[in-house]
Amino acid sequence: MSRSTGLPQLPADVSTTAPLAPQFPQLHVNLNAAMTIYKSDLIQVLTARGYMHQCTDLEGLDAKAAAGPVTGYIGFDATADSLHVGSLTQIMMLRRMQQTGHKPIVLMGGGTTKVGDPSGKDEMRGLLDDETISANIASIQSIFDQFLTFDTGATDAVLVNNAEWLDDLGYISFLRDIGRHFTINRMLTMDSVKLRLDRQQPLTFLEFNYMILQGYDFVELHRRYGCILQLGGSDQWGNIVQGTDLGRRLSDAELFGFTSPLITTASGTKMGKTAAGAVWLKPERLSPYDYYQYWRNTEDADVGRFLKLFTDVSLDEIAKLEQLGGAEINEAKKVLALEATTLLHGAQAATDAAETARQTFEQGGAGGDLPSIDMPRADLSAGVPILMLLQRTGLAASNGEARRLIRGGGAKINDAKVEDEALTVDVQYVCDGIIKVSAGKKRHAIVRVN
Repeated sequence: MSRSTGLPQLPADVSTTAPLAPQFPQLHVNLNAAMTIYKSDLIQVLTARGYMHQCTDLEGLDAKAAAGPVTGYIGFDATADSLHVGSLTQIMMLRRMQQTGHKPIVLMGGGTTKVGDPSGKDEMRGLLDDETISANIASIQSIFDQFLTFDTGATDAVLVNNAEWLDDLGYISFLRDIGRHFTINRMLTMDSVKLRLDRQQPLTFLEFNYMILQGYDFVELHRRYGCILQLGGSDQWGNIVQGTDLGRRLSDAELFGFTSPLITTASGTKMGKTAAGAVWLKPERLSPYDYYQYWRNTEDADVGRFLKLFTDVSLDEIAKLEQLGGAEINEAKKVLALEATTLLHGAQAATDAAETARQTFEQGGAGGDLPSIDMPRADLSAGVPILMLLQRTGLAASNGEARRLIRGGGAKINDAKVEDEALTVDVQYVCDGIIKVSAGKKRHAIVRVN
């Protein structure tokens, strides 16, 4: 099992000291002083920091969590060798569980990955073989090591693979014992099914079984680990409810479901979806510097919310940062970027990334000597094609030259290589009021956004 990363436990009064950037003092925050409606530290923290969307029985879960440690889980399929930032809300919910004295289970879908979750998909995922799935799980596990303490203690996290029970299921006996508790009528009302059918996209019988397997996972985790809580994103609500119902039918178990909202940016885009591609959580996929820059380029209106969701910065300190306006909001963005990067990549990598960004944007890397153009923010709101931007900055004379520059690996935005000729540059690329555009190692230009 994974090695401990030394995650500190919150004391009984749920105070937290957040690791802040040097320019901001550390503060202790007693969440109980601000919230008395809930009995448990767990529900207070989840609601205060913005993770609450739906719960099957919030009052009942609150009472259970106040009475003693509860065990809860979230499932992650191993469709790639890394998770991306779209999974970070769920990872942070497991962290909040452990911080408030409860036991998190990371359930890896060694079995369900062979089926593929149809939620939010227009077509069936590509099927992976056992060797690839095992390699992906081994790679993904190191991500959780950064956020959770794994060991054998009462509140230490455990990582479980649902292939342990799904791979050996007898088909007929499973249909007889488990399948009879699921009605086609109800399954057809699930969003993951309805959306696919409404779009007239095929839904295979294999995928249709996914919700049954997910419900069965909950039952098995309750039997093996005493797990009573499944957490997940709002798109998993139907599957989670099916699991709580199955546990009641099979074992008369009192199980709970809790979902977080779909995290979108202030401009309405889905969290983690950028024009440059997915924001991966493995440094082999995305460097700590690029990860830092992703958070550093957060929209102004999202800074406070993302500090609550994706860092351990105290609520009192976040309230102060939310009061910053104008150019000062950049200081809050630096805190967000530093703290989020520290959680995933460690303090040294985060500090190095922050220093690289400072040198790039505040010193000679993007200084006043570079050629520059002015661009209204309104133009960027709609997005500017990279081919056009390279020409407007004088780094390419034509579309053809711009395409050759991209294909040769010489085009960069904010020092990140442009891989896609169809890239659209928008406000998310603005850092300290500018965008740095490069052609090769020596030719640079600055877009000053006003």
